[in-house]
Amino acid sequence: MARLLLVFPSTADDTEVPVNLGLLAHAVTSAIGVDAAITAAAQADIVMVDARADLAAAKALCALFRDHSESVPLLLLVPSSALGLIAPSWGMADFVLDSAQPAELDSRLRFLLTTVPISNTLTGGPVVIDEDAYTVMLDNKPLDLTYTEFELLKYLVLHPGRVLTREHLLSEVWGYDYFGGTRTVDVHIRRLRAKLGSEHDSCIGTVRNVGYRFTAK
Repeated sequence: MARLLLVFPSTADDTEVPVNLGLLAHAVTSAIGVDAAITAAAQADIVMVDARADLAAAKALCALFRDHSESVPLLLLVPSSALGLIAPSWGMADFVLDSAQPAELDSRLRFLLTTVPISNTLTGGPVVIDEDAYTVMLDNKPLDLTYTEFELLKYLVLHPGRVLTREHLLSEVWGYDYFGGTRTVDVHIRRLRAKLGSEHDSCIGTVRNVGYRFTAK
């Protein structure tokens, strides 16, 4: 059983414990705002930040909390509409949808409790990916990526020179339960290339009628 601290932004109107969380056999306490959270986190195994109502406030709360404490993992609770907006740079260890079933939520919590930190850094040409910090450096400068952009770039760098079809990328990065079409892969590839800039966008090559390939240059 985990000691879970549920943190609401100070702007939150609803501070009720989510039903799926209340069904689990974990000890749940709550706090409103970063000051109360920092004090209460000393007695918690995991801190869950509620981002359902105010995403911007939750982002600021994550940053402030992470500046004061790095020993307790942060789990972000988000609506599905926010998936394209959250980013690893927020400082959370993981995120979970507010619609997740109790079993999935429980597995995420238990994973955070049992994960042993391992240093993981990937390098592909000018791109350096720190999986632990969820950061990407391009020519020693940080790239501001969303969560999905980070995962997509990481997967490409993990498979240099390999041609990856849109269908394969969709299943590996977005997951088998994603209902969107393969065009979303093209959209995210364009965004990644734009962020890599004209000097490095050719690292992600297009293989006509097949998919994409990462080449370190």
